[in-house]
Amino acid sequence: MHNQLTKQDIKRMEEEIEHRKLVVRKEALEAVKEARAHGDLSENFEYYAAKREKNKNESRIRFLERMIKTAEIISDDSKEDEIGVNNTVDVCFEEDESVETYKIVTTMRGNSLEGLVSTESPIGKALLGHKVGDRVCVHVNDNFSYYIIVKRIEKTVDGGSDKIRSF
Repeated sequence: MHNQLTKQDIKRMEEEIEHRKLVVRKEALEAVKEARAHGDLSENFEYYAAKREKNKNESRIRFLERMIKTAEIISDDSKEDEIGVNNTVDVCFEEDESVETYKIVTTMRGNSLEGLVSTESPIGKALLGHKVGDRVCVHVNDNFSYYIIVKRIEKTVDGGSDKIRSF
């Protein structure tokens, strides 16, 4: 399965790669060189810690490059009054009348603890394309589903800038 990413996600990942290659890599190499100069490598904790940090950075660079290479680019455009990627929505759970706020994001940015719901999650899939007032069935699995009502949609213009329109 390819990860779905927007052009904005790709841009952020490329910026991180560039920063890691130009800044973090240079600092990590310098730390390894400095720790190596302290003498006996067999008992030099600083050397092993510096090498570990250098390797973590290189691993992250490879991971991001692989993500970009294999990504499926999706559009974050949606109709003016419909839920799309990078939109924030308020939903009311019918079961207990509680209201939650979620931002619909791509798989790479999903983090339910921060209210970032992936387009691949059951609630993310269910919400895409719906409008304010819609009653939406969220299918979790064959044995369980629940209903939510879309209360508000907040559109973020330009993939994450501070320009916002609410419905």
